[in-house]
Amino acid sequence: MPEKKQKKWIWWKHGVFYHIYPRSFYDSNGDGIGDIPGILLKLDYLVNLGVDAIWLSPVFKSPMVDFGYDVTDYYNIDPVFGTKDDFIRLLHEAHKRNIRVVIDMVLNHTSDRHPWFAESASSHDNPKHDWYIWQKGNKFKKPNNWRSVMGGSAWQFDQRLQEYYLHTFFREQPDLNWRNKEVREAFMDIFRHWLDLGVDGFRLDAVNMIIKDKKFRNNPGLLTGVLWRRRWFTRNQPRSFKIVKQLRKLLDTYDDRMMVGEVYTLPPGDSEMAGNYLKSGDNAMHLAFDFSLMFKPFSARKYFKAIDRWYASIPEKGWPCHVLSNHDLRRIISKYGKGSSKYKRAKVAAMLLLTLRGTPFIYYGEEIGMQNTSLRRSEILDPLGKKFWPFYKGRDKARTPMQWSAGNNAGFSVAKPWLPVNPDHVRINVEDEWKDTESMLTFYSSLIRLRKEHSALFAGQWVPLRMGLDGVIVFNRISTDEKLLILLNFTSREQALSLGSSFRLEVLLSTHKVPHEKMETSLIHIESFEATLMCDLSYFETEQFR
Repeated sequence: MPEKKQKKWIWWKHGVFYHIYPRSFYDSNGDGIGDIPGILLKLDYLVNLGVDAIWLSPVFKSPMVDFGYDVTDYYNIDPVFGTKDDFIRLLHEAHKRNIRVVIDMVLNHTSDRHPWFAESASSHDNPKHDWYIWQKGNKFKKPNNWRSVMGGSAWQFDQRLQEYYLHTFFREQPDLNWRNKEVREAFMDIFRHWLDLGVDGFRLDAVNMIIKDKKFRNNPGLLTGVLWRRRWFTRNQPRSFKIVKQLRKLLDTYDDRMMVGEVYTLPPGDSEMAGNYLKSGDNAMHLAFDFSLMFKPFSARKYFKAIDRWYASIPEKGWPCHVLSNHDLRRIISKYGKGSSKYKRAKVAAMLLLTLRGTPFIYYGEEIGMQNTSLRRSEILDPLGKKFWPFYKGRDKARTPMQWSAGNNAGFSVAKPWLPVNPDHVRINVEDEWKDTESMLTFYSSLIRLRKEHSALFAGQWVPLRMGLDGVIVFNRISTDEKLLILLNFTSREQALSLGSSFRLEVLLSTHKVPHEKMETSLIHIESFEATLMCDLSYFETEQFR
């Protein structure tokens, strides 16, 4: 076997990200809420798992109406999570372990308790009045038909000013006016502050919503807009792309930093629009979420088509990323039905996520098979769940505490947790799964290890062979020094895969086949819900290696 050539390692491009919802990761001080010192205490777990970067949902000062996505101070840490010194210590300790730290930056809006908004709402003549989006009117006639993502009108009437302010999310989250130069400069200073402290990157919340139509034209109706892909005047405005480019220029003045954009589109999973936020691939977002897989049922053909569209939307110099779950939508395993088969499906999805070309993002607990938690109405804290119960029970079900052990409170806290722990923690938890060679956790950690060891996985070409029509996705990952074969059976049927000619193969990891098993065959039998990663040993016998 020839000596492997070393690929240039770009951490945000070739590494694995781990998304932490800080309130739910680990409670260090016994108040029932996860915190930054708790993350510090679990860094070695993340090292053992093998991740290269952590992304923290917001930890800035906040009244927590939307659990941190309503910021009152972008320069300081909310006391519920600890202190700024705690955060600096986290940076230092994470970097010692070669783990990068990415923080959530909320751009579209602030809290209505932010000092900026207090000034903006104080008078028409205040210098910061134009820092937010205001429109004249009266309480009987709203400026237009724009709707809040959280339901109802996006306009809130201020009786004293006799004006409406815009809130794309909750009314406690007034939208900033990014057309205002002073707002842009204020955020440039905020970014510099955290970059100077050593933060490695940013996840930009709702980045495609920061600019609204200057003429305040009505949006199309939801159904009409989705079906006919009509233009939405509250997102994806041309100027938002210019702002992203300005942010990229700032980050490029620092070494080795990055940003990833949350690009929720209508209809959901619009890969082309998400790809637009990468622009040429080296002058805008480093990465952008398109969320395609999160909105698809467990179907080989639908997954394949989503991936294929996403790849087609990536510019030549750009790079894709992939995600299965996050803090706003239900956990992926809860989409996979009931009974033990859902864990088999979850392993197929895990193999897909970690062998695709592009940067994988893992949501905390996904690696152990955490699923949504059923909550009573009295236990729900998410304002959305309270507002729309019982038709929509909110986002809390995907935010429950990390399940560290089978013990009291799942080992998350010595106190009553801020959200109930899933009762299934007695069998689904980190402590027990580390001991089980067949567990979800050992499967994830093995996949991550193999991804680091094999250049074809973190940097190679993606060559599809079977495109999901028969419930099977098969593809090669190929680099100059190796060729890997990935087999994914999305069905409960056993199937046979013809390779056309005979190949010498070695199993690297499989849900069914024996690791390191070698075979020479032109026909591979694939078991029900099988996920297998193999090395093509024949590749080393081709002309390029003679």
